[in-house]
Amino acid sequence: MAAELHVELVAADRSVWSGEATLVVARTTSGDIGVMPGHQPLLGVLESGPVTIRTSDGGTVVAAVHGGFISFADNKLSLLAEIAELSDEIDVQRAERALERAKSDADAFAERRADVRLRAVAAR
Repeated sequence: MAAELHVELVAADRSVWSGEATLVVARTTSGDIGVMPGHQPLLGVLESGPVTIRTSDGGTVVAAVHGGFISFADNKLSLLAEIAELSDEIDVQRAERALERAKSDADAFAERRADVRLRAVAAR
């Protein structure tokens, strides 16, 4: 079993992050999943939520991911997201304003998206 896996996090409009990792945690329609080197092949649907990547050099990358797919085979993990933002790209004040606006507009989708963005920042 290899000690690391190759990860590609791709959004509809760009490549968000690529590199070697020891663990990736993501939320799927079946619940949270952790993928480590040697994991059984999988294909799943991503739910909106933070994705945490433990890099091979001991660092952590956190991204807010909104929908998409996760696939793993041959120690290669692909996260194909509709929308994905690295936590350090997220403007916290803007996300907080978006959350308040979504709550006052009773917009559940926008509220969920803003909440995921803020949870990704908190997890970094």
